[in-house]
Amino acid sequence: MRVEARVRGIVQGVGFRPFIYRIALENRLVGYVRNRGDAYVEIVVDGKERDVRSFLQDLVEKKPPLARIHNVTTKHLKEEKKFRSFTIMKSSEEVELSGSVIPPDIAICNECLDEMGNPKDHRYNYFFITCTNCGPRYTVIKRLPYDRPNTTMHEFAMCDFCQNEYAAPINRRFHAQTVACQRCGPQVYLTSNDGQQINVEDPIREASRLLEDGHIVAVKGYGGFHVATSTTKSEPIAKLRTVKHRAGKPFAIMARNLETVRSFAEINTKEAELLTCHVRPIVLLKKSTDYYLSDLIAPSLHNIGVMLPYTGLHYLLFDETEEPAFVMTSANPPNEPIVTNDSRALSQLGNLVDYFLFHNRRIAQRCDDSVIRVHGENISLIRRSRGYAPAPICLRQPEDTPVLGLGAELNTTSCILFKDRAFLSQHLGDVENLETLQFQRDATDHLMRLTNCKIEAIACDLHPKFTTTILAQELGEELDLPVFQIQHHWAHAAALMAEHSLDEMISIVCDGYGYGLDGSAWGGEILDCTRKSGFQRLGHLEEQPMVGGDLATRYPLRMMAGILHGTADIEGWLLANCGCFPHGQKEVEIMFQQLGKSLVPKTTSCGRVLDAVSAVLGICYERTYEGEPAMKLESVALAGRNVVELKSITRENVIDTTSLVNEIFNQRNTFSTADLAFSTQSYIARSLALLACEKAKQLGVDVVGFSGGVAYNEHITSIIRRAVKEHGLRFVAHELVPPGDGGLSFGQALAAAWQMKA
Repeated sequence: MRVEARVRGIVQGVGFRPFIYRIALENRLVGYVRNRGDAYVEIVVDGKERDVRSFLQDLVEKKPPLARIHNVTTKHLKEEKKFRSFTIMKSSEEVELSGSVIPPDIAICNECLDEMGNPKDHRYNYFFITCTNCGPRYTVIKRLPYDRPNTTMHEFAMCDFCQNEYAAPINRRFHAQTVACQRCGPQVYLTSNDGQQINVEDPIREASRLLEDGHIVAVKGYGGFHVATSTTKSEPIAKLRTVKHRAGKPFAIMARNLETVRSFAEINTKEAELLTCHVRPIVLLKKSTDYYLSDLIAPSLHNIGVMLPYTGLHYLLFDETEEPAFVMTSANPPNEPIVTNDSRALSQLGNLVDYFLFHNRRIAQRCDDSVIRVHGENISLIRRSRGYAPAPICLRQPEDTPVLGLGAELNTTSCILFKDRAFLSQHLGDVENLETLQFQRDATDHLMRLTNCKIEAIACDLHPKFTTTILAQELGEELDLPVFQIQHHWAHAAALMAEHSLDEMISIVCDGYGYGLDGSAWGGEILDCTRKSGFQRLGHLEEQPMVGGDLATRYPLRMMAGILHGTADIEGWLLANCGCFPHGQKEVEIMFQQLGKSLVPKTTSCGRVLDAVSAVLGICYERTYEGEPAMKLESVALAGRNVVELKSITRENVIDTTSLVNEIFNQRNTFSTADLAFSTQSYIARSLALLACEKAKQLGVDVVGFSGGVAYNEHITSIIRRAVKEHGLRFVAHELVPPGDGGLSFGQALAAAWQMKA
C-alpha cells in the first residue's frame, strides 16, 4: 500500500522531517519525506496497510512538541517504482498550496543549555548553540523551503563534526538548519562605539563586566539589537534616557533567573509559566515591597517588564556577574524600527552606547520582544511578536475571502486572513515615517511569500490620512483589489468576536483615539456588533473638548480645562498653576479664548478622560509616551479605594464624565490621590458595564466584550467583568491578539471578509 500525505501547519523548522523518518522506520515503511516551497511537508510511504495506518496515526499523535498540524491530506498512489529504504529527500521548490508557515523563534532548550555549560562538550561556551528544538527560525529565513541555503546560515559551511550530527538520524541536530559550533558557525566580537574591535579572549563575559561597571552596551540578538546596562545603578540609566530622548517610558529588563525575579517582583503561577515557556516574552510584573532595582527603570509605575534569557549569549552574559538583571530595551531611534544592520547600528547607536557586542550572522527579519500582562489567570497580550509571529491564529469559523489587514498607525501589525487561519506579522511599530512604512511593506511581502496566500481584498483604517490607509489605496491600485476602510472600534470588536467565534456581541471599546463615522474622535464606545450587518453605535462617553487638538493628548491639563470649563473656577486654578504649561500664563489665556469661541474639536475618548484626571491629581502633566498619564493613574489607584461613590449618570445613552472630573477636582484636597484615582476608574468601568448590559438585555444579546487599549487596565477590566457576570451575561476579553492597536489588522481583515460575504 502506497500513500502520499501532505501536511499543513508549522511543520518546517521544528524537527518534523527527522520525526517522520523515525516513525517510518518504526512502522517498517519505505519511501521519502521532503519540505516543499509552500511550507508544506510531503510524505510518501509504502508498506503493509496496517503499518501505513499506524504511521498516519503516529504522525498526528506523536508529533514534535513545537510542530502544529493544521491539516493532513492523503491519497493512494500506484506503485510505479520500488523504494529500497526511507529517506529525507532534497527539498522541493514546488509552490502549489497555501496556509502553511515556518515557526517563530524559540528560546534555547535545556539540552543545549546543559551542553553549553559542560566543559567536556564540543559546544562548551558557544553562544549560538541550537538544535531542532530551539533557536531562531523566523529571523533567519529568507525564503522557502526551510533549508540552510535559504537562511542567513548559508554563509557558514558546516565542519565535519556538525555535518556528522546533521546527517545522523538519532541525533537531535539531524537536519537542524542552524547547527553550528565555534569552528564553523557565527562568531561574536566586542567593539568600541566607533566600531574599533577590542581584542579580548571572551567578548561576552567582557561585555558583562562592562555592564556591571555601569557602561551601556548594544547587544546584537536574534531579531535585532538591544541596548543594555545595569539595573542597580541609576547613572547609566539616566544617561540612556537623556541620549535616547526617553524621559519616562519604562525600560524592559532581563533577569538572571526566576529566583532572582522573585527578589524584586511578585510572580503568580501563570506569570512564572509565561516567563519560562519557549516564547520567553516580557511579562509585566508588580514590583514587590522590597523592590531594590533603580527607580529610573519604570518611574512612577507599579509594574516592571521582565524577561528571562532566551539565547545562549544571554545566559553567558549572566555567567560571571553579580548583577541580578540588565536593562534590555529595543535599540531603535525615535519612531523607527528596531536596528538589525551592523553598519546602521554603528551610525545610529554610536552616540548612545559605549560598546557594541556584535555577531557576524545577518538578521533576515527584525523582530521585537513580545510583551504580556496577566489579569488574574487571564493573559492580555500587549505586543505579539518574537515567539508568536508568524504562527497563525486558528479560527473556528473559516472565511471565504483571503484579506490583507494593514492596521492603523500606532503599534501596527499586518494580518493575512486565509480560510481558517489568520497570520499576523511581528510588531511593526508606529507607521509615521518612511522607515517604518518600508518595514511594513517588506514584512508584509515576506509574510505573503511564506504563506503563499493570494489576497483578494485589502482592509485598513477609516482615517483618510493614516499612512496605512494611503498604503492600502496604493496596494489596491497596484494589485487591482478592492480596499475596505474599517471603522477603528468596529475592527477592535470584530477581532474579539472572531477570537471567541461569536456571531453577535455588545462590545465596549475604549482607547485614546479612533476616527468615527461622523469624522469626530471616538474612544469610549458601546457597539452592537454582528457578522452579518456590521455594527451600530448604541452609546458612548460624553463628548469633551480637546483644547488645542493634538496638544491635548500631550498636555492632559488641556483636557481638564475643556471638561471643567464653565463648571468650576478652573481658569483661576490653572493661572495659579500656569508653570505646568510650556508657555505659562499666555498659553492658559489662549486656551480659554478658544473655549469661549467654541473653536475646539471634541472627543468621546476614555483615554483622554483618564489623562485629565491624572493631571487634576498632579500625577502626570505631560505625556512623554503613549498611555503614560493613564498608566500612572492606574499605578496610583492600586493603593486606593472607592470613596467618591458617584452614581453612574447616563442621559440618552451618553455617559456623563463632566460630573466625574468635577467631583474629583472638588475633592482633591479631601481624599487621598490613590482613593480618587481608584474612584475614577471605578466610575468609568461601572458606567460602561451598566449601559452595555442594559443594551444587551434590550436586544436579547447574551455576550458583552471589552476591547481597546484601556482593556490593558486590570482594575477597569475586572470591574466590567464582574458587573457583566452579575447581570447574568457572558463576558469576553482578548486572549490571542492585543486588545490595543496591535490586534487591529486582524479585526480589519475579518470585518472586510464579513462585509464581502454580506
